[in-house]
Amino acid sequence: MSNIRAVAKKAGVSVATVSRALQKPDVVSEKTRKKVQDAAKEVGYRPNMMAKVFRSKKTHSILALVPDMSNPFFARVISGIQKAAKARGFNVILGNTLGNKETERDFARLLQTSQTDGIIQLSARYPLETPENDIGSPLPIVNCCECVVDDSMPTVQLDNQEAARALVNYLVELGHKRIGVVAGPPDSPLTAGRMAGYKAALEENGLTFDASLVTEGDYSLEAGEESAATLLSVNDAPTAIFCFNDEMAYGAMRGLKEKGLSVPGEVSVAGFDDLPFSKYMEPALTSVRQPSAEFGTVAVDMLFELMSGSLAGKRHRQLPFELAIRASTGPAKQI
Repeated sequence: MSNIRAVAKKAGVSVATVSRALQKPDVVSEKTRKKVQDAAKEVGYRPNMMAKVFRSKKTHSILALVPDMSNPFFARVISGIQKAAKARGFNVILGNTLGNKETERDFARLLQTSQTDGIIQLSARYPLETPENDIGSPLPIVNCCECVVDDSMPTVQLDNQEAARALVNYLVELGHKRIGVVAGPPDSPLTAGRMAGYKAALEENGLTFDASLVTEGDYSLEAGEESAATLLSVNDAPTAIFCFNDEMAYGAMRGLKEKGLSVPGEVSVAGFDDLPFSKYMEPALTSVRQPSAEFGTVAVDMLFELMSGSLAGKRHRQLPFELAIRASTGPAKQI
């Protein structure tokens, strides 16, 4: 196996320069860095990462705990995490927990065993038994997107209540008085926040909350389609349906069309997230736009502040939302 001396000889530099170029590339010139990297490649040199971790007690990796990797929204958050981590010379370990608490905990123990330097948790749950290490110091864990309501972790999230309130107010401005909801899982803080915004907008506009207009889904296409059928069966059916994510909105639109109803001519549909596919739907979907990649970037910033000793800014940070108004919403049908 080639060693660092072989790289130094091939590149025509000292062993110390090779070490700096490979471990701290920012402290050498670009020309030297490239010369060393090319030489390492040519002689087949691979740094002993386990030895490096042992010496520094740092893995230069962070763990992202993701409840569902197939979810397009989380895919964009992960992209933001990876770009921000790579810019700092860190790798990202992806833990697809499938929403399972034990799987989450198994992954999170990598932090306790020094196999990763920090965690970004995308579910509203603390992933370990205790928020502190063996000597009583807080563990470097940041909660992103779906956040706990206590103070166990620093958080970065959206004001889900205000976002839902803004969207429902928009539907009311279009003349809709019967607005159906396809909510998320009842134990989710996202569901609680968005439902609170829905109810607040109804109250502000003098509209009565009707529990028969609320269905529950699991954020899937199928849930949206099934919920649309349920809402259509209600006496005095809704003229608009607000889905708590875009995928359920896609399913709802399909369900409405299969019943022979036009969107938005007979029923308006709106979602939440503003996934890339939403503007390509037919009709294009009105949605709440979340800065998904920015969630990842800000979470990494906060995690690195934690790993360096303390948070420089606020412990709980909110990112802005926008309404993406498109063709799936229109004036309420006049009866």
